[in-house]
Amino acid sequence: MNRHLKTILLVLFIGIISFLSYQIINKVSHKKEVAQKIKTIPLFSYQDINGKTFTNENLKKATPIIFIYFNTECEYCNEEASMIQKNMPKFKDYQLIFISFEKREQIESFSKYYKLNLYNNVHFLQDSKVTFATTFDVNSLPCIVLYDKNQKLTEKIRGQIKPVILIKKLNIQ
Repeated sequence: MNRHLKTILLVLFIGIISFLSYQIINKVSHKKEVAQKIKTIPLFSYQDINGKTFTNENLKKATPIIFIYFNTECEYCNEEASMIQKNMPKFKDYQLIFISFEKREQIESFSKYYKLNLYNNVHFLQDSKVTFATTFDVNSLPCIVLYDKNQKLTEKIRGQIKPVILIKKLNIQ
């Protein structure tokens, strides 16, 4: 009886270890795959606040792009938007893409409150299918994803960043 119990426990233990190992390897493999996919801007399609489709085709060529994943109720996101608005002249050579999974009305209100809707290089998009986070591998709010003028990933910044540091990272004078 004791021998059978030990054998069962051993098989159970080996089974659990094997399963957990498989899960870890699978997760690491998925992370590497996603990291490879976002080295250049992945294909995407979202609605802007006017209800029009906005895709990779709408991105300006030879222009650095800043994706900002935000939520209108996030305190840090609001501070980030305020900082960007105060420094808009320094962002004139960048295309800023604000993306949220919230309702279009909330996003539009946010854009008007910070007067960012007044700039041609700023776009507000609705992620109604909640795909941005998995497509661009982001898991915090706010999250900034920077791409250079060749649409190559330069950096992902999780959480709020001070204006001085963001401007330094972007090499803005």
